[in-house]
Amino acid sequence: MSKLIKQMQMDDLKKTFADVRELVFLNVVGLNATVENQVRLGLRKKGIRMQMVKNSLARRVLGELGLSAEKGWDGSTTLAWGGASIAELSKEIEGLAKKHEKFIKVKSAVSDGQEIAFEVALKMPTRLEAIGRVISLALAPASRLVGQILGPASSVASQIKTVGEKKEEEVPAPSPA
Repeated sequence: MSKLIKQMQMDDLKKTFADVRELVFLNVVGLNATVENQVRLGLRKKGIRMQMVKNSLARRVLGELGLSAEKGWDGSTTLAWGGASIAELSKEIEGLAKKHEKFIKVKSAVSDGQEIAFEVALKMPTRLEAIGRVISLALAPASRLVGQILGPASSVASQIKTVGEKKEEEVPAPSPA
């Protein structure tokens, strides 16, 4: 392959992966064209893309883009990216890998430019889960404070209610004259 062709392919890869910070490395071998097309169309509906790459060129381009990936370059490599988060992407890819166990093997993942194990990527929270955790952590001190304020007040109110009910029971009924 000439240097010009390689440079054109690298430029295309740079353009494709310029804004990508999360990837999953796959080995897809032996999947027939019809099934592969169905897999790609299903993923595309969810905003996930797949592309088979030449290892040497992709490794160089991803390095230039600041995506460190040392593992996952053995054999043929297909990169998957997209979705709302690495967790969502990983869960979709895991479902595919289980469905097509003989043909799709997951190698590794990259999250925010750093290589991580695929199992770690599966356990990471989605964007909405992470936002929910941050909000709950921010609201926890306030809810604890409200609980401490309302706790004694509710026990005092309960005691007053109990005393009030006892007084009503103790008042004798007026005797008939």
